[in-house]
Parts: sequence; structure tokens; C-alpha cells
Amino acid sequence: MGGISIWQLLIIAVIVVLLFGTKKLRGIGGDLGSAVKGFKKAMSEEDTAKKTESKDADFEAKSLDQNKADASVETDAKKEKEQG
Repeated sequence: MGGISIWQLLIIAVIVVLLFGTKKLRGIGGDLGSAVKGFKKAMSEEDTAKKTESKDADFEAKSLDQNKADASVETDAKKEKEQG
């Protein structure tokens, strides 16, 4: 009770084959298989691309203190250039 027996599955399979035909079912199966193959290929390419990337950006990460010090040096240089 509640489970599907082998006979019920066979009846469903026969009805599906009668409705769609074997050629159309073969085409659907091939399309589904190529879609899964393409998806797996794209996922493996993405994984290899992630492994080859070393950094997200072209600069090195700095702390806030370093950024403040660099900004003060730049403003001092600008002031000297304006006065000079």
C-alpha cells in the first residue's frame, strides 16, 4: 500500500511510449544527456578557473592605518607642489 509496483511502472511506461513515440523519447533522452554533460563541463571549468586565480585584484591589501598614512603623504606632496 502506498508503493508503486513493477506492473504499475510498466503500464505507465507503455502509455508514455504510446503517447510520445520512441523517436521523440530518444531525442529527449539525448538532449537531456547533452545538457547534463555540458553542465558538468562548465562546472569543472569554473573550478579550474578558481584554482588558477591567485588574487581578485591587482593591488595588495592594506590596513586602515597604512591607508591613512598614504593619504597624508599624498596631501603633503600636493601642498608642497602647490607652494613650490
